[in-house]
Amino acid sequence: MKAMFSGALVCLCLVAPALGQTGPAWRGYAGNAQHTAPAPAQGQKLKKLHWTTPVDLDPQITGGELLIHYGSPMITASNTVLVPVKTGATNGFRVEAHSGANGKKLWQKKTDFLLAPHDWTPSFPAHLTAQNRLYYAGAGGTVYFRDTPDLKTGNRGQLAFFGLSSYKANKSAYNQHVMIDTPITADEAGNIYFGFIVTGSTPLGLKSGIARIGADSTGSWVAAGAAAGDQNIIEVAMNCAPAVSADQSTIYIAVSDGEFGYLLGLDSATLQQKYKVRLMDPAAKSDAVLYDDSSAAPTVGPDGDVYYGVQESAFGNHNGRGWLLHFNTDLTQQKTPGSFGWDDTVSVVPTAAVPSYKGTSAYLLMTKYNNYYGAGTGDGHNQIAILDPDATQKDHYSNATVMKEIMTALNPTQFPGAPKGVVYEWCINAAVVDAAGKSVIANAEDGHTYRWDLVKNKLTNVELNPPLAEAYTPTIIGPDGTVYAINDSKLYAIGR
Repeated sequence: MKAMFSGALVCLCLVAPALGQTGPAWRGYAGNAQHTAPAPAQGQKLKKLHWTTPVDLDPQITGGELLIHYGSPMITASNTVLVPVKTGATNGFRVEAHSGANGKKLWQKKTDFLLAPHDWTPSFPAHLTAQNRLYYAGAGGTVYFRDTPDLKTGNRGQLAFFGLSSYKANKSAYNQHVMIDTPITADEAGNIYFGFIVTGSTPLGLKSGIARIGADSTGSWVAAGAAAGDQNIIEVAMNCAPAVSADQSTIYIAVSDGEFGYLLGLDSATLQQKYKVRLMDPAAKSDAVLYDDSSAAPTVGPDGDVYYGVQESAFGNHNGRGWLLHFNTDLTQQKTPGSFGWDDTVSVVPTAAVPSYKGTSAYLLMTKYNNYYGAGTGDGHNQIAILDPDATQKDHYSNATVMKEIMTALNPTQFPGAPKGVVYEWCINAAVVDAAGKSVIANAEDGHTYRWDLVKNKLTNVELNPPLAEAYTPTIIGPDGTVYAINDSKLYAIGR
């Protein structure tokens, strides 16, 4: 099922986003539309905390854990940091704009967005386009926008992928039954894409699927089952941010039947299927699990290869690590997988940032590499890793052949009360790559943010707060080199 509508606007004035201006420093989840997480400037040294601000005004701790996926901040070229903030215990959200230089709040805007049914709390969807237009989710599957986010006021409005007039005529039905449940991604032209879930009847007969709102405000959508060509498919994988190919022609997104499913490549203009592949556990040779508590999203490499993290077919048979699946551009060839993937979006590392590398791959990958204590034979030796996507080795935990480890770093902090050698987990779902500084910034559940020096294979850190088990969060670098990390429901700005 596919439909297209004119997404009528309600706004102060109809002014198109400015053209030809410098693009944002950080657009949203994993930094750009390919999710490669490149830093816009060399990161500052981790010497002190510059400022901090809450990303959750009412954090809910469950069983000693903070199981909330916080939305990625966005940063304009002028160094305004746009922060998604959860304001209530179970719902309530707003966007705040802060000066990157000193953290001063410049403005804030509340939204009526409501979360989809969930286990771990999903992230609040927001994205900053190349045209410096801020989009953020509203109720009923609608999206609000705000231009000139560096200023206290700006052109603003509301859009609906199924038509704003339809939404306004039946607000209660749409608000009750339609929710955006993935981050928003924009292509270079300012068209945006996201997944949504439908939990009940709507006047237009919407089904859970993928939405597009064009830069011209025209909305369209396709049901997940129709996109996959499989009516057993009922949803987009929760938290799966759509990825855009470098040539802007293809949108990559995962869909499922609630447990198993496909990675799809959709036409970016029509949302028609171009490519699809069944997502399989490479060791068990059976369906991999698409776990809605995950925040993994596709990454598109510089050569067009596509990477996506899944959970193993039976939890624990790979120590809860899942797999990083690796495909060519049209998803017809499954290449060597990585040995971790379930809740991570891999970052791209230029080979020049790893001087010791002597291989032939055009680029490398950075990933979390936790080995969970108590999951299968997991020993709690939690690492981060640099992987070669084209070289291979035998997996340490299965009979599979996996991507070769070029470099790994073990978390240095012993977990209290656990056997010796069990260390805190790394706490990242998309880690920023500081190519100029030949390093990666990684957050950890021990309450520290680390710089991983890829020349010396050495960790340095700054302490943020006491240790806390929590859902994974992104790290970011701003245009002035300030490092940003989310830990214990707060955003920290860190630097020299």
